[in-house]
Amino acid sequence: MRYVVFDVETTGLYVAKGDRIIEIGAVEVNEDVMGHEFHSFADTDKRISKNAYKVHGITPEMLAGQPKSEDVFDLFQQFISNSTLVAHNADFDIAFLRHEFWRMGKELYNSHTCTLKLSRKHYPALPDYRLDTVAKYVLEVEVDRQRLHRALNDARLTARVWIEMGKK
Repeated sequence: MRYVVFDVETTGLYVAKGDRIIEIGAVEVNEDVMGHEFHSFADTDKRISKNAYKVHGITPEMLAGQPKSEDVFDLFQQFISNSTLVAHNADFDIAFLRHEFWRMGKELYNSHTCTLKLSRKHYPALPDYRLDTVAKYVLEVEVDRQRLHRALNDARLTARVWIEMGKK
């Protein structure tokens, strides 16, 4: 079965208040093997909140000249095809992705699963369920926190966690 593990970075936390996806990264997983990747910034008309900037460090200058969101999500829809989507805190990522599809007059029909929810179920003794904490436990590696909160890096790490969780 083909899965697409993905992550987004956004202008803020609230899709209902008009926040948008400004970066998306994804990794295909087939038979526990990571494969093709997708990554893009998306130039939107939405200002990046100070709190969001503190998390991901993406600036308006980094988005200048990048593809418009409609083009990015058209390509992303082709990339995911009918795959099952996987994300850490999927409720957040899926809500934003659905909104971007809605803006294009499309719907997101893909089923999805959440490594955050799975880790809460399978590892109830963890001190928290941030991606780096779960990865440290499941993969038994230290995670460079400076590389987190960029979409493709987080998608790769989530894919590794997803694959390893499937083995246990």
